[in-house]
Amino acid sequence: MIWPLILLATLVTACISGIFGMAGGLILMGVLVLLLPVSAAMVTHGAIQSVSNGWRALLWRDFIYWRVLAIYLAGSLAAFLILIGLAFELSKPWLYIILGLVPALIWIPRRRLALDARKPIHAVICGFAVTGLNIIAGVSGPLLDIFFIADGMDRRSIVATKAATQVAAHAAKIAFYIMPALAAGSLSQWPWLLAAAPLAIIGTTLGARVLKLISDADFRKYTKWIVTGVGMIYVVRGVLLLS
Repeated sequence: MIWPLILLATLVTACISGIFGMAGGLILMGVLVLLLPVSAAMVTHGAIQSVSNGWRALLWRDFIYWRVLAIYLAGSLAAFLILIGLAFELSKPWLYIILGLVPALIWIPRRRLALDARKPIHAVICGFAVTGLNIIAGVSGPLLDIFFIADGMDRRSIVATKAATQVAAHAAKIAFYIMPALAAGSLSQWPWLLAAAPLAIIGTTLGARVLKLISDADFRKYTKWIVTGVGMIYVVRGVLLLS
């Protein structure tokens, strides 16, 4: 059965997410696409990551920028309403390629962009772009990061607020793919998701303990190299599947 593998991946990647945020979600998405049809992978990833991110946001709730979150949700809703009218689903090869290219966003010279999620217009753009990319590719962490590098944000506020915004992005992804997944019968073993929820919470809690021990500089450095390496693997796999 594939679901025991998914549960193991959930625990491990939730722990990674608790430390490095987007890295865990990126790895989990790749595993799910390997094991499930695309629509089912999107829904399963969205459900697991909603729990993981929701718990992480709860753990660090005192550090959430609530005003940023509220404005972000406006942009997120706009992206969902536009995309919900479109009927598309990427094939596995192209999903791997796009998934692998997403981490390239982390190498953009972000200081030149001067983006800051605490600015209202930037928060709206962030919500629109991040949710749109999340629906299309399944992950959007590197894009979200571009809006959270301004001076004055420590790692706890970054992790907490990003986690809260990702709950909304994953909810939109679930809503977008749930009907195709159900129609294809690819979610017939959905009760396994109930077991994934506590594992996501346990992994996230363990990761949060490690996060307290590392510096802001190490947090940014290791996140960058981990997601880049994973992205390169995904691009290669996508190209091989096309050949």
